[in-house]
Amino acid sequence: MRILFITATRIGDAVLSTGLLDHLIRRWPQAKIVIACGPAAEGVFARMPNRAWTILLTKRRLRLHWLDLWREAGLERWDMVVDLRGSAFAWLVRAKRRVVMRGGRQPGHRLGHLGKLFGLEPPPLPVAWFNAADRARAATLLPGEGPWIGLGPTANWDRKVWPADRFVALFERLSAPDGPLPGARAAILGGPGAQEAAMAAPVLAALGDRAVDLVGRIALPEAAAVLARCALFVGNDSGLMHLSAATGTPTLGLFGPSRVEEYAPAGRRTATAIAPGAPALDSMPGLTLEAALAAARGLLA
Repeated sequence: MRILFITATRIGDAVLSTGLLDHLIRRWPQAKIVIACGPAAEGVFARMPNRAWTILLTKRRLRLHWLDLWREAGLERWDMVVDLRGSAFAWLVRAKRRVVMRGGRQPGHRLGHLGKLFGLEPPPLPVAWFNAADRARAATLLPGEGPWIGLGPTANWDRKVWPADRFVALFERLSAPDGPLPGARAAILGGPGAQEAAMAAPVLAALGDRAVDLVGRIALPEAAAVLARCALFVGNDSGLMHLSAATGTPTLGLFGPSRVEEYAPAGRRTATAIAPGAPALDSMPGLTLEAALAAARGLLA
């Protein structure tokens, strides 16, 4: 069984597709699966069972990245092609079965859209793949027996970012002696690059030696292992939020100008705190500390 699985450019969408992949692996345990994804999402699948290899789709002008994919996979014979990007590619290759997601916005959560492709109700939850070496690395980065709170104060768009001082205040309340996670320390996570580092810097400065700076410093499988060690993750709508939910860690997603009905975190223990007026572009500052704290307490309870 040979499957070509064409998935997302962004980390969050890629993570959401892992539940479908997990279903395929369980349904056909001898299958060899080739992943086609964007470079940023490569690490989501790095530890995936049954992965034969990964094809990186780097976006090019005039959609020439599809020509790149053709060079890598177009002349192969496939038992199944799954195309979550709604392209024509699946219809141009030799395949016994084609499963293609239709384009355009659909009502409901993205996970439901994915499940409908195979008639799965409820849809399979995302999973996070990491190995023993990743777990050992996470134990080194987050040492000790006390609780850790993961914080994701960054995002790919500044309007989705909750104010840094509220992240700090929320951590103070959660880790206070009378809080739900007394004495907790903070693991600050974010993607690579100067923009995400700048978003996280005020939180790191305020928390000092109570926080570990992991922004742009670890690979995605290591980040998954770190998140799995946390007692709670609180973050803006981002790929890290979805990765945390996939590990099973209690995950609180903070939402302003993004579609919570489509992209709320999906996992065994998740919650959202939604800004008044969302999804208006300027709504995120309206999300209060009290609302986020109540959501976090409810999730931990």
